[in-house]
Amino acid sequence: MTLLAHGLGGADDLPIPLSYALIGAAWALTFSFAILLVAWREPRLDPAAPGRRLPALIDSAWLRTVLGVLSVLVALFLGLVLVFGSADPQRNPIPGVFYIYLWVGVMTASLLFGPVWKLLSPLRALHRFACLLLRRDPGQGVLAYPESWGYRPAAIGLFAFVWLELAAPEPGSVLAVGCWLLGYVLVTAVGLALFGTTWAERADPFEVYSTLLSRLSVFGRDTSGAPVLRAPLHNLAASPVLPGVVALAAILLGSTAFDSLSALPAWANFVDSRGDGSALTETVTRTIGLLTVIAIVGTLFIRAARAVPGIGRDERARLPRPLAHSITPIVAGYLIAHYLTFLLEKGQATLALLADPFDRGWNIAGLADHQVDYFLSTHPAVLATVKVLAVLTGHILGVTAAHDRCLRLLPRAHRATGQLALMLLMVGFTFTGLYLLFGG
Repeated sequence: MTLLAHGLGGADDLPIPLSYALIGAAWALTFSFAILLVAWREPRLDPAAPGRRLPALIDSAWLRTVLGVLSVLVALFLGLVLVFGSADPQRNPIPGVFYIYLWVGVMTASLLFGPVWKLLSPLRALHRFACLLLRRDPGQGVLAYPESWGYRPAAIGLFAFVWLELAAPEPGSVLAVGCWLLGYVLVTAVGLALFGTTWAERADPFEVYSTLLSRLSVFGRDTSGAPVLRAPLHNLAASPVLPGVVALAAILLGSTAFDSLSALPAWANFVDSRGDGSALTETVTRTIGLLTVIAIVGTLFIRAARAVPGIGRDERARLPRPLAHSITPIVAGYLIAHYLTFLLEKGQATLALLADPFDRGWNIAGLADHQVDYFLSTHPAVLATVKVLAVLTGHILGVTAAHDRCLRLLPRAHRATGQLALMLLMVGFTFTGLYLLFGG
């Protein structure tokens, strides 16, 4: 099992030529924007929308306790597999659990069911138990979390993850994954002890990413914090505007773009020509490439968000943060398009490895007898269509979220012209994303 081979297919898998898909996507975005300008003249997305109340069972202490105990037991088991299992990633399920179930599975589940990692995090569960013993409020730490930090620690953590996946010399090795997880556990445990659950909400890379994507689910919270059902775009409009939110969006979107870019033969040839067989040189080259793509995405977004006539320089400088939430649907679209086969097919292969986690010839629950169903890979036209629709839907929702926020932020006379640069950027992202997604 090659963990980082996502099985995405190429442009030939499309039921129509790639050029037609690109042109159609551009027209769809353009028409969507035109319709929004004509039919959506006043803000409609309300962060305080009441929604429909859900049963209190969702927030019950016993449910959180059961999930917490299960998550800790699973984490302990996986820790034992990491230490005592095979060092060969072809026989050890830990890299698959890390890259597939955690990075893709949990995040996809968050799109559907809300902030899943907040409930499943074993470190959160252990922190709650420690606070219960110490008779402390889990939300209160020894220190107050600095407001100026915002999401910046989470952005650093997310970059550390994508660097391991996309630039490190051996991203799929059990040792590399184990070292990363050890660092994550230590940093998160210390952060929770010092700053309470605020650290998890703003600095834990997995929880922040999970919560970010959960803004697109139908499950949200009203102003009192009670769980409700409401339109996903209302939930998205309630995304916190904190320092580091633009960097967060740039890292998530830029790293996905770089992942597709790194699959192109031209990039592989470039890395080989620069590396001369040196792992260090190749790692540095990939790291610079990853940083460059993230910087380009972030810079383009900031410039497009600030390209508003009729307002002062200081007002323009403040626009990127409140508009950063419009990148979330695009990130979600690429999550589905980029990792769908990775999750559904490589996920089955990882499940088979869990039949013999310690490499002793076991066959727990008969999992080793399971045959991987390669439905998507054997139906490339279906897969390609799903990918295009996921990307296009994400961009249309992003344009809608940006338009509604611009109606609140921009002067009435410049509501249309102030969005043009952002609209052109969305079209550019669509073109580039689809081109890279299908291997050029």
